[in-house]
Amino acid sequence: MYETAARIERLKPPGRRAFLPWLFMLSGDVQSLFKGKTPLPWLGGAGAVAFVALYVATVYTGLDERRRHTRIPLLALAGLTAVTYALGIGYAGDWLLCFPLLSLASGIALRGPGRRLGPLILVFSGSAGVIAGIRGGASDSLTVSYGTVLSGLVTAAILSLFETVAQLRATRQELARTAVEKERLRFSRDLHDLLGHTMSVVVVKAEAVRRLAPKNLEAALGQAADIEAVGRQALTEIREAVTGYREGSLATELDRARSALDASGIEAVIRRSGPPLAPQTEALLGWVVREGVTNVVRHSGAVRCEIEVRGETDRVRLEITDDGGGVGSRAASAADTAGMAGTAVDGAIGGTGLKGLAERLSAAGGSLESGPGGRRGFRLVAELPVDTEEPMETEAKEARRA
Repeated sequence: MYETAARIERLKPPGRRAFLPWLFMLSGDVQSLFKGKTPLPWLGGAGAVAFVALYVATVYTGLDERRRHTRIPLLALAGLTAVTYALGIGYAGDWLLCFPLLSLASGIALRGPGRRLGPLILVFSGSAGVIAGIRGGASDSLTVSYGTVLSGLVTAAILSLFETVAQLRATRQELARTAVEKERLRFSRDLHDLLGHTMSVVVVKAEAVRRLAPKNLEAALGQAADIEAVGRQALTEIREAVTGYREGSLATELDRARSALDASGIEAVIRRSGPPLAPQTEALLGWVVREGVTNVVRHSGAVRCEIEVRGETDRVRLEITDDGGGVGSRAASAADTAGMAGTAVDGAIGGTGLKGLAERLSAAGGSLESGPGGRRGFRLVAELPVDTEEPMETEAKEARRA
């Protein structure tokens, strides 16, 4: 089935010239004109020339995407209809074969939704049968009527099928392009969050090593060991981010936040309450802790930072506050949220960290807000709905996946 669909997709739709050979159906009538077997041959010849010209015009304009939805194909089809009835009524005989050609041209010009092609083809078919019966025309009027119905409907169906395949192909390409863009955005966000936090911790601990080395070599070596551990962990997380399988732990991020704040000389107060959270919820909140603490370490100049995780029956709330210098801290951090939290910051330089987090939380049904934390400092609040899936069920799924 898939091979057949692939072969159909590779086929090209019929072009304009594919419908011209059908005009040879009138070759017998044209020969009769030249042999003088038709009354008023000059009038029949003029009618034949007009029919061919209008048929070609209808086919060409009906298959031209630029002119298909204009009045030109409809006007050409109207003229073709008039000439067909004139030749059928005036000469009958094999000239009734103009009706299948008229139906074919109608299928080209009137294909697509919203066009009343079926009733019109039935009218053409009935007319051919009636004229043949009255004038004693074609030897088999039923064959002409059936050919009239079949030619128009089959032509419209084939062309519509090829157009649908082309639309599906374009949609598939657009979906593939969107998927690539989403993956690039995911990787960009992960890389920003990972490297931004890690490099901040490395810089802070390197400064601690420089301060402690002349006074306390053992403490300095401990900070250097932390730098090595942070670097190794960063390499692992970057590899996981590349493959898209990284799911951070909130508890791990809280421990890292405490370490980074302590190394920066900032008192860390961390409180957590509430029931266990689903892995996806923990991962999102872990990103918020990582980004929020990075901003505190980089920009706040704070002495104290409080991180509170409070879980309720339906939602979980994470709040990060500091008592930093205020203006510098707010300008640096609120620049990330100026476009998503309605916070206007004069002179702030825009970033991508908190904005990317806001988009992630919004996709999960949550929210991210930031702003001044009272008289001094900065406040970052994230809320997420609690996953209804039980932790035991999640662990079972993880075990089956492993």
